[in-house]
Amino acid sequence: MTSIGGAEMVDWNLAVATATRLVRPGPDVSRDEARAVVAELRRHAKASEEHVRGFTRMIPDGHEPQDTPVLVVDRAGWIRANVAGFREVLRPLLDKMQERRGSGPGGAVLGAVGGKVTGVEVGMLLSFLASRVLGQYETFAPPSRELPSGTGGGRLLLVAPNVVHVERELEVHPHDFRLWVCLHEETHRTQFTAVPWLRDHLEGEIQSFLAETDVDPMTVLERLREAAQSLAGGRPEGEAGEDGGRSLVEIVQTPAQREILGRLTAVMSLLEGHADFVMDGVGPDVVPSVAEIREKFQQRRARGAGRLDLALRKLLGLDAKLRQYRDGERFVRAVVQEVGMDGFNRVWTSPNTLPTKAEIAKPADWVARVHRKAE
Repeated sequence: MTSIGGAEMVDWNLAVATATRLVRPGPDVSRDEARAVVAELRRHAKASEEHVRGFTRMIPDGHEPQDTPVLVVDRAGWIRANVAGFREVLRPLLDKMQERRGSGPGGAVLGAVGGKVTGVEVGMLLSFLASRVLGQYETFAPPSRELPSGTGGGRLLLVAPNVVHVERELEVHPHDFRLWVCLHEETHRTQFTAVPWLRDHLEGEIQSFLAETDVDPMTVLERLREAAQSLAGGRPEGEAGEDGGRSLVEIVQTPAQREILGRLTAVMSLLEGHADFVMDGVGPDVVPSVAEIREKFQQRRARGAGRLDLALRKLLGLDAKLRQYRDGERFVRAVVQEVGMDGFNRVWTSPNTLPTKAEIAKPADWVARVHRKAE
């Protein structure tokens, strides 16, 4: 997502323009239908607050967490919000690479590419994702007049055209599906507003990951060459085949980055699994057709939208995201069964009580470390 050379590392304005130009149009709805969908999503988001807080018990009685806005956006709005987030998170890495540009022969090669081409690449990636995301708790992007943030810097995005597209594709009850989606996304908002240290912890891990990035241009080119050979099924003669099942994201890493990524994977598995657990726990009481929605949605997750979708998911590492939902939900369910919801909520005490990647796979180990050791 970055290049070395040119007036700027990434032409972010071009990224937005490219993504909004390439993104597929949303479903066909009238102006009145669109307004009704937006209004209903806002109502469901508000109603979900009470449902999620009552079920999770993450917010003690008498405490009111930081307020964050709920924004119902179209695909272009989601793109603009995420470009702003990328720009903020990647700023230290881009500044570091800017200092190194042109310092060697590799810098000259990549410098010819420039920020314009990189902006197009980022835009192409975002155009692919923008038609698939139903909602997102956006944590890092700075506020703007069009996309305001709360006092804690976060905002909840609900992507209306994607919600309508999926509910039609699955042939499920629109009212139920919209509330079900809001329950998942409201859980993410509750996670970050009820746990004040979580945002800074995640940002610190991401910045540590980026700080370990190889900024030497020739090293970057070599890693990309190896990644391309692996994904194409070809390898240098005599090289082992252990990377054949790994994504581009995993291959272009240093050993230190893999260690950090393991911790990030555990946290994201926890957050996504917890949201799935909550939406299914609350669902039977407020979403009559929750069982049908869950079954159809799981099938959709597993099969993807087609061969190209599956290939891109593998290339970008998005198949790992699907494992996070499954593995994280199993972890949360097992811990709640063992020590109850309040016992599970010890996970939010500090970064030290977050599960490791190994503990996500073996919930009993987390219970032993956090509960039995304390007792």
